[in-house]
Amino acid sequence: MNFPTPLSTGHLRRRTGRVTGALLSAGLLSAGLVATASPALADEVPPGRKIIVHTVRPGDTATELAVKYHAWTNELISLNHLGSTAALTVGDRIRIPVVRSAASDDSTPTKPASKKPRKTGHHTDPSREQVRNVITDTARRHGVNPHLALAVAWQESGWQMHHVSSARAIGAMQVLPTTGEWMSLYAGRSLALRNTQDNVLAGVLLLDLLGDQTSSRRHQVGAYYQGLGAVREHGLFDETHSYVRNVMAIKRRLESGGTP
Repeated sequence: MNFPTPLSTGHLRRRTGRVTGALLSAGLLSAGLVATASPALADEVPPGRKIIVHTVRPGDTATELAVKYHAWTNELISLNHLGSTAALTVGDRIRIPVVRSAASDDSTPTKPASKKPRKTGHHTDPSREQVRNVITDTARRHGVNPHLALAVAWQESGWQMHHVSSARAIGAMQVLPTTGEWMSLYAGRSLALRNTQDNVLAGVLLLDLLGDQTSSRRHQVGAYYQGLGAVREHGLFDETHSYVRNVMAIKRRLESGGTP
């Protein structure tokens, strides 16, 4: 089967314009909201940051923690002297330079998610609980493991709809407009990616398709991040291995009744 351009060129670039093998091998790329460049120097706390101390848990990576706490990945790496591999050791206490504009937001993981929709400008964002419910219901309807869909969405956006990356990936499932157009063919109608139900549907349909076209759960998740064509041609990149580990660790926590 021939796949349209969005997957063959790699879903990997959709969020922050990640484009070079050097960044991939260094493991410095970010996911979801987090950008890939910032001027922080080692030991220097950048202006406008609030330091939060986090004890590393199994499955944690620099990228996942930066997404979760609204920090810049390479600032976190630099501040904690993690080196080019950005390796974390379970039990270590690391400093996370949270962007102050996000520190008081109800999406910060040290605070409980609000059950009320949040207003942003003229728009009303659904709460994390609402997004979670939509993901669970949509995944069940389409035969996709709900915990898997929830884990991918948490890794991508923390179950938040207002995220739009510099590469124009949108919403809770971080779907590119071109991928959304493609998934519209499977949905049988046009999908509006800024609508929660449609955004989730696009991501779930993509996961379902990748499940059919890959031989393992790891490759299914990796292809969501890296692109099916790139996975088939190159296998999983180093950054993709990290992404897959994060998603699978989140999935296990959800399956055991825990939080992401």
